[in-house]
Amino acid sequence: MNASVIKRSPRQVLDLYVQMTRPRVLALVLFTGLPVFAMNQTGLPSLSKTLWVLLGTALAGAACSVLNAYVERESDARMARTQSRPLPVAQMAPGHAAFYGMLLSVVSTAVLWLTGGWVAAAVGAGSIAFYVLVYTMWLKPRTPQNIVIGGAAGATTPLIADAALTGSIGWGSLMLFLIIFFWTPPHFWAIALFRKEEYASAGIPMMPNVVGDQPTRWRMLAYTLLLVPISLAPVAVGYMGWLYGASAVALGLWFTWRCIGVLRAQDHAVDRSFFMASNLYLMGLFAFMLVDVAVL
Repeated sequence: MNASVIKRSPRQVLDLYVQMTRPRVLALVLFTGLPVFAMNQTGLPSLSKTLWVLLGTALAGAACSVLNAYVERESDARMARTQSRPLPVAQMAPGHAAFYGMLLSVVSTAVLWLTGGWVAAAVGAGSIAFYVLVYTMWLKPRTPQNIVIGGAAGATTPLIADAALTGSIGWGSLMLFLIIFFWTPPHFWAIALFRKEEYASAGIPMMPNVVGDQPTRWRMLAYTLLLVPISLAPVAVGYMGWLYGASAVALGLWFTWRCIGVLRAQDHAVDRSFFMASNLYLMGLFAFMLVDVAVL
């Protein structure tokens, strides 16, 4: 049935619009920006400014999700993980989704410009363009390195927050950007391992489909071993104290141990478990950043 003629209640329409933005992903994205507000050397920003900047950032992330869903609607229909999304099941018309994504892009840029300045707006708009044009449309269908390069788009929340507070991008937010950037490949390659057949049917050249499962797991370990010392960089330059440092070491050892377990088990159930653990690892790092700044 045509999506445009289906009768829905206002609540159902709202739920559909929210679902298109992938709110669980958005929540994690926003969480990675919170430490920047606490690290601000001129003191905590006003609650009003904090909320407006977070709103602008959330709208930018939502725009990425919606436009990604529009571009990938055909491949999403061939994957069990994504075939129940609104576009593959015709709950929303493709043209409607494209307009929705563009509207979110414009509004997010305007909000960031008005509340955080042109640098924050430029970083936000650039993130959307990079995610949609470079990652989704160019890299993802062409190279197994797609998530390595494209992961930069998902790591820009700290940069947006820093630009909104200071008018520039400093070393502190760049370090948080690098943490997310190096965390992204092992996180998404874990999905690619236990969803290998689905990505193959969709024609997306994810790393396991191109180089094999075990070489992918070795790459996951390599990025994890790079990630752990990078996670300690904020301590080395004085942005974080001993509380975060000790927590980052403990979390890093646990995450490395989990990754070694993936390499040894060679089992997709373990790959799936590592994917969940990677979310906990990143949330733990940024939670301890907030606690460290607040306590010390």
